[in-house]
Amino acid sequence: MDKVCCSLVCTPEVEEKLLDALLVRFPADVFTSTRTFGHGTAPGALTAAEQVMGRSEALLVQIVLSAVEMETLRALLNREFAGSGIRYWVTVVAEEGELA
Repeated sequence: MDKVCCSLVCTPEVEEKLLDALLVRFPADVFTSTRTFGHGTAPGALTAAEQVMGRSEALLVQIVLSAVEMETLRALLNREFAGSGIRYWVTVVAEEGELA
């Protein structure tokens, strides 16, 4: 079965709700989350400090899913996170595994 990796970038205000939703809906799937910075955000959406630094705080979440699970995630995002500013992209996973 083909797998994809969905990368999601959200603001700190949304991160707990997003992580909780992923843990509840995809409990068997391992995903990662990393604090990161967003660049290229519209100046009006940045705090004064972020405007000076030229970046905004964000959380990057990556989760590997089947195509069917990705459709479920997309529906969840549209239903529960509309207007939240979450950005996402999906890439094909060439290979995955776990070293024992």
